[in-house]
Amino acid sequence: MLESALDKLAQQILALDEASLCSLWEKYKERMEHFEPSREWEKAMIIFFIINAVRAKNHIFNEQLKNRQPPTRPEKPPKGKPELKLVKG
Repeated sequence: MLESALDKLAQQILALDEASLCSLWEKYKERMEHFEPSREWEKAMIIFFIINAVRAKNHIFNEQLKNRQPPTRPEKPPKGKPELKLVKG
């Protein structure tokens, strides 16, 4: 049950737009920095870390794509007649 709930949350978070999330980063950073023993502060902490998790995930994902080597293809022999040289002996 818990794992299923976390899986659903992850799916919902992955559907969020990073740019929209990042526009909220400062707001939740400020809320997080001003501690108060309340449920609202706890939610602000979770939201702040969700935003950071999405940013980190996208950064790692993009770096991995950038560093990925394209698969190498074996060189095919050129089509057509091969270059031949006449050697007299």
